[in-house]
Amino acid sequence: MQSNNNIWSKSYELIKQDIPQGYSLSKQIHDAKLFIKKSSNGYRAIFTTTIKENTKTIILESLSIEHNWVLHKSTIYPLPPDINTYVINAFKNIDLFNLDYQSIIKLKNYSTKSKLIDIEFDDEIFASGEIQSEQIDTKSQIIRGLDAKLYPYQAKGVAWMKQFLLSSPGLILADEMGLGKTMQIIALLLSTPPKHETPALIICRTTLIENWKREIHKFAPTLSVTIHHGTNRSFIYHHLQQGNIVISTYTTVANDIELLKQINWNWVICDEAQDIKNPESKRRIAISELPRNKTIPMTGTPVENSLKDFYSIVDIAIPGILGNPEKFDKEYPDTFISAEKLNQIASPLVLRRMVKQVANDLPERLDIDQPLNIGDELANKYNILHKDTIEEYETAGHLVATLRLQMFCAHPWLQGNKFDTEINEDANIKRKASCLLITPKIKRTIEIIEESFKNNKKVIIFAEYNKIPELIFEAMDKPRDIYWNTINGSTDSKIRQNIVDEFSNYIGNACLVLNPRAAGSGLNIVAASVIIHYTQPWNPAVEMQASARAHRIGQKVPVTIYRLFYIDTVEEVIIERSRWKRELSNEALMDIRNEKEDLIKALKQKPQK
Repeated sequence: MQSNNNIWSKSYELIKQDIPQGYSLSKQIHDAKLFIKKSSNGYRAIFTTTIKENTKTIILESLSIEHNWVLHKSTIYPLPPDINTYVINAFKNIDLFNLDYQSIIKLKNYSTKSKLIDIEFDDEIFASGEIQSEQIDTKSQIIRGLDAKLYPYQAKGVAWMKQFLLSSPGLILADEMGLGKTMQIIALLLSTPPKHETPALIICRTTLIENWKREIHKFAPTLSVTIHHGTNRSFIYHHLQQGNIVISTYTTVANDIELLKQINWNWVICDEAQDIKNPESKRRIAISELPRNKTIPMTGTPVENSLKDFYSIVDIAIPGILGNPEKFDKEYPDTFISAEKLNQIASPLVLRRMVKQVANDLPERLDIDQPLNIGDELANKYNILHKDTIEEYETAGHLVATLRLQMFCAHPWLQGNKFDTEINEDANIKRKASCLLITPKIKRTIEIIEESFKNNKKVIIFAEYNKIPELIFEAMDKPRDIYWNTINGSTDSKIRQNIVDEFSNYIGNACLVLNPRAAGSGLNIVAASVIIHYTQPWNPAVEMQASARAHRIGQKVPVTIYRLFYIDTVEEVIIERSRWKRELSNEALMDIRNEKEDLIKALKQKPQK
């Protein structure tokens, strides 16, 4: 079809007055639908109608929503004469000539609630980010200045993000841990370097500032970085416009929001975006107030406990797309049906690839659940502690008892505060003559370490209590011929990477003991090939992020992951819950399992003597 306006008028009535040579007109007016299709730079609205040709039904498309006719071969078919005016007036709050993803969702909601006009969508529009990225050809993609070679799936991820952001103010990068989200963001920023007056803002945990700075300098040395954190940070906003990228923390952004609001940020990147899953938190509100052009939350766990977690992250990426919190709670209760409904809207703006999908780029991993018998003596003490705590705290006893029993399973010498209502990472050691230093769990830990050393493998241990490294090291008789170090919440963020480097570069046997909440994300420790989860967190996302420190891109040898737990104790319930959540997360975005039921089940466990 020719599109020369001198020949083809937008109006069927005008064409009737001067029929192009060689063409004929149909007098029958055909009903039309509004059809939304993908285009090279976003989305496009047109009209479609159908005609019968012999036994076939043929779908015809208009040139645009301003044309009230369609063409097939040499015949021009009229649509209702006022359809274009009607549609444009019906959607005054939507720019049908410049559609973005928010507009698509508005039209989709309209199509399900109104029968005034039929609206159909190209199937590609609501395909997941992962499917869309697979269809992108990256052969011609060159990112100048990137001192690294992207894996094929990473190159597709960067290309898809660039394309999607042409018609959307944001998206979510939700690749599974270990697949190189940081590298993809660096490549994306390098492909369209932010100007100094409108820089990129990367918001991350305090412990990850050095990691981000290090990765940018290493892989994109042409990008300049400013750190906005600490007591010496500048409070003059012009000072933040002297480089391409500003790195800060969630707490600092919340505290300095009035300063940061004076800059129109070209990019806002939210690392570990699960940290802003509470839409009412100070840090989440502050980020929503930042003037910004494009927003990318990054998270390997977009949903940890409920669909509301996901709402908060999506609303940061594309404000208002899911309505206000009250409307969301009403439309999307925590059910599988709601998860499927939400997935239809949200999956096109989420890029999520799993390790198993790109397995050719990752080494194999072997997961070993290691059940242990607590032993008669400790079983007796465990049951007494369980009984006494329930009696002492009555209605609050379930939570308190669970926490105390978890601590006891880590080591009976650990002692927290009387009124702890969450894991006390800084629990002290109170030595007891009635309990030995070497428990079954410590013994098995040492066996795995020694076996690993014999095979020239470095080891990472994850323990939620910061005194555990001291107990293990003492139980090993404080060997001098190995590298031994720890990272926890009290470790200075400036030396964390130095510790990782020392561990990685050490020639010989090396063991690093990490607190999973302080060092379970952001760090790259592929020098280790054996991981021991000494304690078991209730949230499987914490454990998965921790395991991804070693099992990730760059790892060249198989990784073995041990989970140590005492049978018939609270730890066994945590292991079961964790396994159940991991399996569920592969099928849906959310988890609806009742937390209280798990606590009660945990307390029904009693080790047999």
